[in-house]
Order: sequence, then structure tokens, then C-alpha cells
Amino acid sequence: MKKILMLSLLCTCFFCVKVEAQFSRYIVRLKDKGTNPFALNNPAAYLTNRAIQRRTRYGIAIDSMDLPVTPRYMDSIRLAGTVTILNVSKWMNQVAIQTNDAAALVKINGFPFVAGVNALGNGFIQPVNKLLDPPVPSSPLSPLSPVGANDFYNYGQSYGQVHLHRGEFLHNHGFRGEGMQMAILDAGFYHYLSLPTFDSVRNAGQVLATWDFVDNNSSVDEDHPHGMNCFSIIGANMPGTFIGQAPKASFYLYRTEDAATEYPIEEQNWAAGAERADSLGVDICSVSLGYTTFDNAVFNHSYADMNGNTTIISRAADLAAKKGMLIVVAAGNEGGSGWHYISAPGDADSIITVGAVSTAGIVAGFSGYGPSSDGQIKPTIAAVGASAVIANTGNGQPTTGSGTSFACPNMAGISTCLWQAFPEVNNMTIIDALQKSATKYAAPDDRVGYGIPDMLKSYVLLQKKLYSQSASIVNCKTNLQWSAKSDTGITFMVERKLASETTYSLLNTQVGSGTFALRNFNFADDLAAIALGNIRYRIKMKVSTDTSFYLDSMVVNYTQTCATPLPITEKIAISPNPVTDQLNVQVVRLNATKIAIEVHNSLGQKIYSYSGQQASGTSTYFIPFREKSRALYTVTVYLDDKKLLARKIIKE
Repeated sequence: MKKILMLSLLCTCFFCVKVEAQFSRYIVRLKDKGTNPFALNNPAAYLTNRAIQRRTRYGIAIDSMDLPVTPRYMDSIRLAGTVTILNVSKWMNQVAIQTNDAAALVKINGFPFVAGVNALGNGFIQPVNKLLDPPVPSSPLSPLSPVGANDFYNYGQSYGQVHLHRGEFLHNHGFRGEGMQMAILDAGFYHYLSLPTFDSVRNAGQVLATWDFVDNNSSVDEDHPHGMNCFSIIGANMPGTFIGQAPKASFYLYRTEDAATEYPIEEQNWAAGAERADSLGVDICSVSLGYTTFDNAVFNHSYADMNGNTTIISRAADLAAKKGMLIVVAAGNEGGSGWHYISAPGDADSIITVGAVSTAGIVAGFSGYGPSSDGQIKPTIAAVGASAVIANTGNGQPTTGSGTSFACPNMAGISTCLWQAFPEVNNMTIIDALQKSATKYAAPDDRVGYGIPDMLKSYVLLQKKLYSQSASIVNCKTNLQWSAKSDTGITFMVERKLASETTYSLLNTQVGSGTFALRNFNFADDLAAIALGNIRYRIKMKVSTDTSFYLDSMVVNYTQTCATPLPITEKIAISPNPVTDQLNVQVVRLNATKIAIEVHNSLGQKIYSYSGQQASGTSTYFIPFREKSRALYTVTVYLDDKKLLARKIIKE
């Protein structure tokens, strides 16, 4: 996380008698979670097993923000008078209420556990409404693209918005959202229960649950169609007509936006929805919502507020990211207006903010501009939001619509497939890979940020991040070992270049097996007929017929001939120190031994390990440090399960 801060809620309008007459919805901010019956050492009481597993997988501590709001405080607020509790945010320790009971407000404000009471808005509909998307006329659907010979899906009309990111690469290799859970937080999901667009999703039971945080009930099928449009971009499965970006994912559909009005209560609704998603173990949230102005101008946000740490929804978005979820947010449609900039929560600093482009990669004029007021690069990246293919509200067939609201689910869906392939890495690593694979990574701007991500390049970046290797010379053989994610469609090729050669030659080919997972490989290169000197090896990965790339290279120094063994004196040597590229661990033993080498960072986290059997003689183990951060590391060597050496190493 870059800078997730837990600030006290900035008061939009302090509690006062004048406010009582004007508003009916309020935030009650609490001072603490005292006398709480829930405990940090029993998270199963308030988090699902899936949520706990996510925290364990990514090293996320369970802290006081995870604890529910103290029930005793809730009871006191509810019983203070004619008061209805609308929802609760445990992360920000606050309660949304509705009341016109002035005496109840006075009583609540006097409770010793209450930090303050702030107005959130009226309880009735105002005539001033904010459009969720700009009034851009729909464009004719593009001609159908030919089906790729190796494509798993016949995308029909949606090929362009998938292909812009080479998303078909992930789909073709089995990453279509299976096992991933997404929450879509929006204004409603009109007729998702009956439209044919979602037949596959319904039949497979991929909608796990729904909730309406506006009306506090479980039905979202009769509400605004905006969420349904966004849902279709991700979950549609109509072969030859319309295929979504992650049609095999599972979904929670949450209504947090009241399309008829615009008040900050909707930001509080969103926080409650994000917390529920987190507690259920959801991986990704798709958020095609944005807030700048409200039906009552007293609540309006300024551009200075777009700093990631001021508005309720932006703070909640960063806290959701802190809990390990990938938060994907629309940049906003104010690019052609006086506001001009992104909207909240697009200013949050640990999320993906998505700008809109066409299938040709041309930025949409309505797409909100960056940067955020604190200078972050915004939008983060871009996806198709100009004439995006969405489901028709009448019959579910594909039509087009425009808005960053549609760029957001395009990116959320394909990011889901990428994370499905690499669940070992956390949300921030996925964001980093998307940025580095994008078209403008070297020169980001205020329209598309780092640009349009490429899923094939993201895949390669993450493969290299998880890859590890080692090489050692034992008994006139170079023993190469490497670990990489692989399956039956992946081939590894070992290449070698001797000191006397100018090109590499192919030595060995190995084909992966099984499902996509991290696996270990090895190859022994016989050096009996090889001249002394430096020997270079490199390992190439070929992914079906789609791509091939080099994972990394290794250099070994072959100095001892097979015919004239030198006298052996037992020792362990680690060099160089400081290290920049490759660390060498030389072990000399009189007898065969079991060896293990571990490298830990300054936080005590293991970042490299090797174990195996070493024959008598000299073996050198090569540890790649090129991609490691500049820091202090500890290298520990174990022989026959006994720690014989631990040395601090500086990476320059």
C-alpha cells in the first residue's frame, strides 16, 4: 500500500438544531470499540474462512478495523428515540441512521462513546439527479470479427473490447474467472434474473448473493439497469454474440447507489457494501460510481478533496485495498465539463482507476482527467468505454453504451482472469503488472495514465516474478534447477553458450504437465568434454503457440577439470558482497551432504530457498539477485539440517 491512512471523518456539517430541520440522515461517529464481545483471536465470528484465508495468504493482519461495531453502542443509538439504523461501517467505526427526532439526535450526540453526528442528506427525493453516464448516443455495432483459429470463445460483438488487451490469451489458456469472486457495487441490476445474457451465470449458480443497501432488502432485479449493463460486460456468455471478460467468475450484486438522488449516504452505503464483500472473502470489486456534487451543494466535494484521504468512499476504497481486495473504479465522465477531473473514489491511491478509450485505443473526450489533487497518476490505466458493448435492457442482446462506467468492468473482468492465473501475488502486484504492461508505462499522462494494459505482457511479468533458479557444478556436471508456473501447454528450453561461442545452442526441452501450478524442473549438463571457462545458460518458456520468452540467464565458472581433482579443504564461501546481479555460494565438502540455502529479507520473510544433496567436492550455487530490491538480506546455509553459516548481504 502506498499510503492508506485512517483519518477521522471530516465534518461536512456539524450537528446543530438547524441541521435537524433540514436533514433526516446522519452519520454517528464512534470513539472506540470498547466492551466489544468480538475478539481478534477469534476472527471466524465475523469473517468467513475465505476472508481469513486471503489475509493469511497475503500476510494481512487482522486488526481492530475488522471487529464489528460494538453492539452495545448500536443498541443505545437505536433506542435513543425514533431512530432507524440504515447501515454500519466497522472500518470507520460509524453508523448511518435515519431520524427526524430532534431529541434523539441530542441524546445520541451526548453519549460518551460518540465522537460526533454529521448530516448525510435528506430522506426524500429531490428533482436534481446525476446521470451515471454521459448522454452519448449509442453507436452501431461493429461487424463481427472472424473467430480466431485457437480462440476458446467466439466473442461475437465483444471481440474488440477483449482483444484490445489481448484478453483472449488468458481465456485460451483456461483463465476465465473460475474460482474468483467479484462484488459489483452499483445502482441496480434490472432484469438480470430473466435476460438471456445471464443464462449461463444463473444456471451455474454464479450469483452467490445480492443485497440492496439503499432499501435494505435482498432484491436488486427491479432497480436501475446501470449495474446490469456493467455486469454484462463481465459475465455475458452468448457464444457468437456476446462474451464477457470473466464469464466464469462468481458474483455478489450490491445496490449502493440511489439513482434518483445524490447524497453522501451513498458513499456510506458503498463502504458498508465493500466491508460485506471483504468479510465474505471477495477478491475484486467493480465500482462504476463516482461522486463530486450532490443535490444539496453543502455536501459538494472540491478538487482539493480528491486526495484519496478525505471522502468517505475514497477512504473506504483504500481500506478495502488494505484488506487485500483489488478495487477497480471508473475515472468519471467529467472530462468535458467544468469539473474536468476524476471523481471519488477514483482518487484513492491503492486502487485501479480506469479511463475510457475506444476499441482503437483513442481516448474518450468525456473520460475524467487526472491527476488527483495530491499528484497521483490518474487514471491508472484505460479500457474500452467509448461505444462499449453492453446488454440491451429489453432483450439482453448486445448494444453499445459509453462511459468510464463501462471501461471499469472491462478492466475488472480481465484483471480477474489475470489474478486467477497468479493467486500467489497480492492485489498491489497485480496493479503493478497491469501498469508495467500498459502502452504508456514509460510516459504516463493525465488521460489514460499508464495506458492500455496487455494481458500477455502482464502474464510474462508475473511468470518472471514467481520464477526462481539455481545452478551448481558437481562432479563435472552443471546441475540446473528452476521453478516456474506451468501446465501441459508450456514448454521449457535450456540453452547454453560456452566462452568460445557467440550464440546459444539448445540442450534440452521439457514439457509441463497437469494444471497451471508452480513446479520444479532440473537438468544436468555433462561438462566432461567442455573447455574451462564461463558457461552461460538461459531458459526459454514457450506458452503453446502464442508466445515465447526468456525467463532468466545464469553464469557458472567452470574451473576444475575432471581428470585432475584438487585437494579438498572443507569451506563455505559467499560472494560478492555487496551483490548486484548474482550471488555465489560455494560449498566444499569431503563427504556427500544434505544442503539447504535460504535467503530472508530484513522483515524475516523467506524470498529464496534451495535444498538438495551435494556430492563430495566443490559445488557452487548461484542465486539471482538482479530483480531484488536494494536492501539488507540474510543468507543462511544448512548442512545435514544444521545451520553452519548465516551472513548479511547488501543488495546494491
